[in-house]
Order: sequence, then C-alpha cells, then structure tokens
Amino acid sequence: MSCYTQYYKDDASVTVYDSEDVDNVTFYKIRVNINKVTWTLTHRYKDFDELHSRLVVDHGVTKDLLPPKKAIRNRCPKFIEQRREALDTYLKSVFNYLQLTMPREFATFLEFPQYDTLFIFQQLALKFFIEGDKLLASGEFFELFAIELFAISQRLKQACSSFELADRKYDFSHVLDFCSQLKKLIVRGESKHLGNSNIIPNTLGIDMSPFKTIQKIAVFDYPMHMITCTGTLRDTLKSLHVNFTEANKISDIVLCDFVHKEVSDDDNDNLIWKELQEVNFGCNYIMEIDSSIKLLPKLQTLTMRQNKLTDISNLSSLPQLSYLDLSENLFSKCEDWHSKLGKISTINLSQNKISSLAGFSKLYSLENLDLSCNVISDVEEVQHICKLPCLENLRLTANPVASVVDYRVKVIEQFNNRMSDICLDSEKPSEKELDTARVLQALRIVKEGKTPNFFNSNDHVYSTFTAQGGSGL
Repeated sequence: MSCYTQYYKDDASVTVYDSEDVDNVTFYKIRVNINKVTWTLTHRYKDFDELHSRLVVDHGVTKDLLPPKKAIRNRCPKFIEQRREALDTYLKSVFNYLQLTMPREFATFLEFPQYDTLFIFQQLALKFFIEGDKLLASGEFFELFAIELFAISQRLKQACSSFELADRKYDFSHVLDFCSQLKKLIVRGESKHLGNSNIIPNTLGIDMSPFKTIQKIAVFDYPMHMITCTGTLRDTLKSLHVNFTEANKISDIVLCDFVHKEVSDDDNDNLIWKELQEVNFGCNYIMEIDSSIKLLPKLQTLTMRQNKLTDISNLSSLPQLSYLDLSENLFSKCEDWHSKLGKISTINLSQNKISSLAGFSKLYSLENLDLSCNVISDVEEVQHICKLPCLENLRLTANPVASVVDYRVKVIEQFNNRMSDICLDSEKPSEKELDTARVLQALRIVKEGKTPNFFNSNDHVYSTFTAQGGSGL
C-alpha cells in the first residue's frame, strides 16, 4: 500500500502517458507509481493551469514552466501529442521539485487522498477535528471503509509526520480520540480494485486496538482473518454482525486473530467475548456451529441465516440463548432439538427442506416457530407441537400443507383448549374458525370413541355441532 511521504519518496514517479477526447474535450491520462502501488487519473489542460497558478504563488514553482495555452488548432492530433509531452515534462519537474514537501493541493491533484494511507488518514483527522463531537453525540453507527481502517492501523506504527506538526487539524490525536469513544462501527470491505488503482482493500489488514469502548460492530464483505488486536472488543462488544465474508466456521470469526482456532476446556478468559449478547453471522458459508461458539456465554440472539448448515451442535453451552434464526440453510431433519437447545423461545427455520415437526415436540419454552417455505405436507404433523405450553406464533405458509382444504381450521383445532391463543401465519383465528375448529375437535373425540363434553363449551358451539349432524346427549 502507498505511503509516499513516509517510505517511498525515492521509489515514486508520475507520467502523462496518453490522452483521450470526451465530448470534444481533451483529457490527459496520468499514471502515479509509488513503490508497488499504481493508479491512474485524468485532467484537462485547464486543471493543470489552475494548479500551476496556486503552485507559483504558494510554493515557488517557476511561472513559465507550464506549456502555454493555444487559442487555435488545439484539437489537432499533432498539437495534442506535443502538449501531452510538454505536460509530462512539466509534471515530472514539479513532482521532483515538491517531493520533499508534497503540498496538499498538488497531492489532491494527483489523487493521493484516495490511495495514499497518510493522506487518507489526514482526511479522517480533519473530519473528526471538525465534527467528531457531533458524530459521537448522535449515537449512530459510523462507517469506516477497509482502506480507512488500514490507514489508521498504519499510522499507529509511524512517528509524527511533518504535516501534523505544521497543522494540528491533521493531528493523530483527533482520530485516536474519536475511535476510543465510538460505540457503534460499520466496517465496509471491498474485494475489487479501489478506484483506478491496483489496490484491493480486502488484502489490507486492520488493527482494532484503537476502539476502546465499542459496543456494536457490523462487518460487511471483509475477510475476518485480516482483523487483528480484538482483545479490547472482547470486553466491551455487545452486538456483532459479520455478513458476506465467506467465513466457513464460527471460529473464523470469534477467533479471527488467532492462528490456532481450536478451543479446549482449559482456555483462559482472554478468549471469551464477555458481553456479547447478539450475533448475526448470516450470508456466509458456515457449515457447522463448532465448539468456539461457547466463547460467547452471554449470547441471547444468534442469526445464522443463509449459510450451509444441516444440523445444530454446541448450542447447549449457551444458557441464555432465546432467539435462533436458521432460515435459508440446508436443514431437512430436526431431531431431538430439546437435547441441543436450552430455553429457546424463538426459532426461524423458514426456507429449508423440513418435512416433519417431531424434533420440536419437547421444546417446552418455545413461543415462536417459523417453518414457512419448507416441505411439510401432512397436517397431522402439528400433533408433535400442539402440546407445547408456550407456543403462540406458528408459521407454515408456503408449505404444501397450506394448500389443504380448511388448512387453518385443521391446524388450529389440534391445539385443543389453546386454539384461541395460537397466531397462525401472522393471523389470529377468527370466531368462525374457532367455532368450526371446536366442531372438528368434537368429531375427532367421537371418532376416538370418547364422549365430548359440551357443557364446557358455549351454546353457539353446541348448536353448530348438532346442526352439522352431531349426536346430542
């Protein structure tokens, strides 16, 4: 990565290597090389002229160094090529003359603030100097791109630059103060080349040690193995979202800065995420909930949407887990989940391939179960969950069973005395549905050879039953 002013002044060059016409305007193509980093940009002659005026006044550049304007025939290919060569000579001369100081206006002209770590860092310092207190007071998430976090990480390793000594607006302390007080952070990666450079931000490592009081972090499209120094985060973080990172295991995330990602029973406290309560690891490639999940002992909410899971494991080590989102995975069977989960209250298994509800029959603390968009076809599968005492919300929409005649009534009826408490597919049963369900329930009881007790039912239910052919007492 480029850091011209700190390391690579002797390994840097600029050249005006070509030209192009855009809407009858000639732009000159410039290439900047700093060590192994290169980027390109374009400027028209007018931009060179405006820059030159400032450099002459403020930095002692010779006035007649820039090739002059030409009022006529400035569209001639020969003239354009001659001007390109003259601008190339001009730019090289100015670059050599100003390479020790690199004035900000010249650096901006060459787009250093987009690609050079020191200039990227100084932009952040200026931003936090001006509005840092306001941003912190808002309490909102603040987004930093991987290239910006890398610039901060690199600056941590360097001595104070001449820019900071000359102008305190760019001082390192503004960034350090902001990061140390920030509560909510979004880390945004990029797997493609940055702008017109050969820089790929996701290949640049970041150091999280400046964030001393962070409580919520969301990482999007950035490889977790490039993150180091998460020690302080383990003491303060309450919410962690890691999405679109191509992580294969839980340990790739919770042990991202450790070479060896195996967890043993005698691991010490510095591995534990002491305050983490909410985790979202959706949209990755995780195939197993491995034993590293036990490093999150206070976890209450776990979202694993859109991964490659076929079963669950190690979740019994999370005594406070109450919400589990496993939607858009590869589940086809859910066997004996009561032995794999603690006092779970909400499970989302929508968009899987589940056909049976038997595995949920002993989840006595379950309140919400979303099985929409699965392959459940038999309405009698509800028998496995109809005696769960806390179940209130059940979603079976977009299953084959939802196309059965009187589907809602046949499902509701199986909950017996609790049928009015059940919200099926986000809708409470109507009085008509309840009345019909009670009739079906009575018919079921008679079919089983038992005597229905109508004295515990209202008169309307009794009359509905007899009107439909039920026998009186």
